[in-house]
Amino acid sequence: MPVGCVAMAKNKLLEAALTYEEMGFSVIPIIPGQKKPMVKWESFQKQRATRPQIISWWSATPDANIGIVTGEISDLFVVDIDTEEGQQNLLQYGFDNASTPIVKTPRGGQHLYFKYPKGRNITIGAGKIKGTDFRGNGGYVLAPPSKNGEGKPYQWIVDLSHERSLAMPEAYLKIISTLYIGNVDKTKDDSLQVSTESTNVYNENIWEVGKRDDSLFRLAYTLALGKCTKEYAFQVLISITESWGEHDEKWIQDKIESAWKRAKSKERNLMQDIRDDIVSTSGVFLSTEQAKRLQLSTREELKNQSICLKRAVTEGLIVKYGSKSGQWRTVDQDEEPIDWENADTTPLDIKFPLNVHEYVKIHKGNVIVVAGESNAGKTAYCMNFALKNKDLMPVNYMSSEMKEGSELKIRMDEFHVGDSAWRAIKFTFRTDNYPDKINPDGINIIDYLDEGSDAEAYKMPMRIRLIADKLQSGIVVIAIQKDPNKQFGFGGAGTMNRSRVYLTIQRKGILTIEKAKIWRDKNDNPDRKFIQFKLAAGCRFTPVGQWKKQGETLEDETTLER
Repeated sequence: MPVGCVAMAKNKLLEAALTYEEMGFSVIPIIPGQKKPMVKWESFQKQRATRPQIISWWSATPDANIGIVTGEISDLFVVDIDTEEGQQNLLQYGFDNASTPIVKTPRGGQHLYFKYPKGRNITIGAGKIKGTDFRGNGGYVLAPPSKNGEGKPYQWIVDLSHERSLAMPEAYLKIISTLYIGNVDKTKDDSLQVSTESTNVYNENIWEVGKRDDSLFRLAYTLALGKCTKEYAFQVLISITESWGEHDEKWIQDKIESAWKRAKSKERNLMQDIRDDIVSTSGVFLSTEQAKRLQLSTREELKNQSICLKRAVTEGLIVKYGSKSGQWRTVDQDEEPIDWENADTTPLDIKFPLNVHEYVKIHKGNVIVVAGESNAGKTAYCMNFALKNKDLMPVNYMSSEMKEGSELKIRMDEFHVGDSAWRAIKFTFRTDNYPDKINPDGINIIDYLDEGSDAEAYKMPMRIRLIADKLQSGIVVIAIQKDPNKQFGFGGAGTMNRSRVYLTIQRKGILTIEKAKIWRDKNDNPDRKFIQFKLAAGCRFTPVGQWKKQGETLEDETTLER
């Protein structure tokens, strides 16, 4: 499927990344707004990331840019045209009739996508044909709909599909091969307009233009760690720059001072740094993540980090977590005493559609989960709940579907209660990060908590817990999707953990109290009680018969079974 036709979704980046994966490309996440990979990407030059891995990356960082690893792994070779001069220079190599996929870059350049030439080991190259670069083995490119730091996107000019990806023009393949392998005299044909600076494509040239500043610093830093003198480092670096025809002592001195400063900082008390990092971290973390935060990179530093982490275990700061190597969980050092002596045991005067409140009590800080089958009436139930309780405390209604006011207004009009009744309710559109917008002292309604993919089902109980943790004197009603063939909503029985009341709604018109923590009548357990209903005009719930217990006969003489 052409990427230009990727269906609109809540996370277009994730959808595009999965589409690229389906096409056989090796996909990696890129830091939002940048070109630097978020992960150590070398392994993905040999093995493509799996769909669950990609989903995990973009779930953790939804706005991550998309990188496609070029070369044999993706059967992809990309020509990068930076300037109009570069475009003109390529015409002589057969590019004028090329109908291959093309990406427009944020700065007006173009990426031309070709099949990777079989049987060749062509890596990356820059500046050999003026105004152009290319990416083969060992490279990657940013793909649409990634954006640069200014928010400008990469866009398809010609959609991508394997059927339309062409082989590179033979003339271009020949010229880059000869330029880099060095088996022809590059200076004889001035019409080629190529640089005479020689580099071997099979090995990265750390001294090519654009890399020199960073490479000088890395060399100076290595010499500093090796306990060389600054005078020795100066002689080494000045010799290298003079080989380029440059003599800039200040540049060299700046690199040396920066390198020595970095090296000195590495000699600090690593154990204390790791303690401080653990205290500022909560939950599960990886050793590799911590190493990045603390800028640990050498083998010795990483070895010392491992020793310090083991010491942190003995100090009770962390514990080993899961089966993954280098994965830890912080030990919660804080205590939150429960003030039971001054607790207010008065239930809130909450009203439910279909009179669920006759069987349950709701208190401050409670979570109510409404797990409904598709089109069973979740939104109708939530809107009724909002109307019934709008005068009790502020109602904060967050919808993940009704982005346009027209759909919401149509639903409101079906209730025939007048616009003034709805003005007391704050309606907003939101699809994620619900804890950020919870009113801790109001009635919060989430319609609905989007479940994501099957691979993320295990996260649903945690998402509910994070929402619940924001409550103080208020409550939250969380609507979630439910599979008709399963008892609980998406995420399974774990979605009941923080709920004080858990309801399910079936499309055939049955509402069930799956769980009620505090009963209205201590002698009447409401768990698994159900009632039949009819939903008129998509908004009015009318009970059919009385509340019943599991196994009792329905009004249509059938028996409710799981």
